[in-house]
Amino acid sequence: MRTTAIPTSPLSRRTLLGASAAAAAGLLTACSGGTKIGSDEGGSDSAPTFSGGEYKGPKVTLEYWNGFTGGDGPHMQAMLRDFNKRYKGRIEVKNTTRQWADLYPALPTAIAAGKGPDVAVIHNDQIATFAARRTLIPLDDVVEALELTESDFIPAVWQAGVYDGKRYSVPLDVHCLADYWNAKHLKKAGLDEAPADRKGFESALGAIKDAGVAHPFWMPNKWPAHLMFMTLLWQFGGDLYNTEGTKALWGSDSGEEALAWMVEQIRKGHSPAQVAQDAQYNAFKNNKVSFTWDGIWQINDLKETAKSVPWQMSKVPVIGGTDAVWTASHNFVLTSQAGRDKNKVQAAKFFIDEMSAASTEWAKAGMIPARNSVRAQAEVTKLPQTALAKDVDVFRFLPAVPGLGDVQTKALELAVQEAVLGKKSPAKALADGVRTADKVLAENKQKYAK
Repeated sequence: MRTTAIPTSPLSRRTLLGASAAAAAGLLTACSGGTKIGSDEGGSDSAPTFSGGEYKGPKVTLEYWNGFTGGDGPHMQAMLRDFNKRYKGRIEVKNTTRQWADLYPALPTAIAAGKGPDVAVIHNDQIATFAARRTLIPLDDVVEALELTESDFIPAVWQAGVYDGKRYSVPLDVHCLADYWNAKHLKKAGLDEAPADRKGFESALGAIKDAGVAHPFWMPNKWPAHLMFMTLLWQFGGDLYNTEGTKALWGSDSGEEALAWMVEQIRKGHSPAQVAQDAQYNAFKNNKVSFTWDGIWQINDLKETAKSVPWQMSKVPVIGGTDAVWTASHNFVLTSQAGRDKNKVQAAKFFIDEMSAASTEWAKAGMIPARNSVRAQAEVTKLPQTALAKDVDVFRFLPAVPGLGDVQTKALELAVQEAVLGKKSPAKALADGVRTADKVLAENKQKYAK
C-alpha cells in the first residue's frame, strides 16, 4: 500500500500504502539485530487457547499499536474510549499511534524485547511477512470459539488473513479504489452520472474535452498509478503472481494492455504528461479534472470541498472484460509478545472480536466494514462507500507472500512509472520489471524460508 490507509491529507495517506510496501524492504534491515527470519526465537505459533465469551481474568493492560495518524484517527480513538469505558477494571487498552512507515520496521524488534504491542492493526499485505517472522500468533481458535466463518465477512478479505494454512488476522475493513467525478463537468457533456464501461468512459472523456475541460483525466506516474494498473490488469484477465509466489505474471498480454491504456490517456490528450505527485488529486479538488481514481479514504477530505467541487463517487469503470478493483484491508493481529501471558492472550483476543464487531464508528472514517452484519446496519448503508460493496466479488487483494511489498516497490511500481513517463514502452517496462520481480521473489524465498 505507496501501498494498501486515511488521513485528510492525501500526502499522509500516500505515506500509508507507501509505508506498507517500503516496510518489507526495511524490515530485514531494521531487524538485523533481532531474531532470524523463520526461526522460533522471539515468537511462537503456540499460545493459550481462546475460551470465548467475555474476559473473566484479572485486570490486564494491553499495548495496542496502529498507524491511524490521519483523519481516521479520531474514529479509532472513539472506538477505544468506548471499549475502555465498557470494560473498565478488567481490560485497559493503551494506544500507540505511529506513522505506518515507522510502525512496520519497529514491530519485530520491539516485540522481541517485550516493548511492542500485544495487539496491532496491520495491512493485509503485511500479514504473511510478519507471520513468516513468527511475530504473530494464529487466531484460528478465536474464529472457532466465536463461530465466525467466511459467510460473516466479505469473502476476499477473510481469505486474505490466511497464511500457510493458518489464520493470523481478523479483518476490520476493506478499502478500494473508486471513480470520483465532477458532476458539473459531466453535465457539460450531457451526462448525469459516470459511465460504467470503457466505451462510455472514453466517450465521456472526449465529450468533456470538447466542452472545454483541457485535461479531464490526469494520469499519475506515481501513487496511485500502480493501484490503477493492478485494477486494469485484473480487468483485462491477468494476475499478479503465481500461486507459489515465485513468479511475477503481470508482464503478460493483459498487463501490457492495461499499461498501454494508461499511457494512451496521455497520447489522446486526456492527461498532461509527467503529472507530479498528487497533482491529479489536487487538480480535481480545484475543478480542473473531471475524473480521478483514488481510494475511498479521500471521502472525508472531499467532503470539506463539497461546496466548491460538486463531486460524486462511483465504482471504477470496467475498462477490460472483468469487473475488478484493487482492494486492501486493515486487520487486527495478536503478537507473540502477548503470547507470553495467558491472561493477555485471552483479553487481546476478546478485544479483537469486540472491535471488529463494533466497527460502525469505523465506517465513518470512510471505510467499508468487513463484517456483513455491520454493513447491513441502517446508518452504514447510507454511507457513500457502502454502495461499492454491492458486489463484493469485484474486490481483489495482493496474495499472501512474505516480502511482497519489496517486490511491488522495486519492480511493479517502477515499471508503471517508466511507461507512464514515456521512458520505456509498456512492453519493455513490464519485461524489465518482471525480471527484477522474479529476482527479488527468489531472494525472499530464501529469506523467509521455513
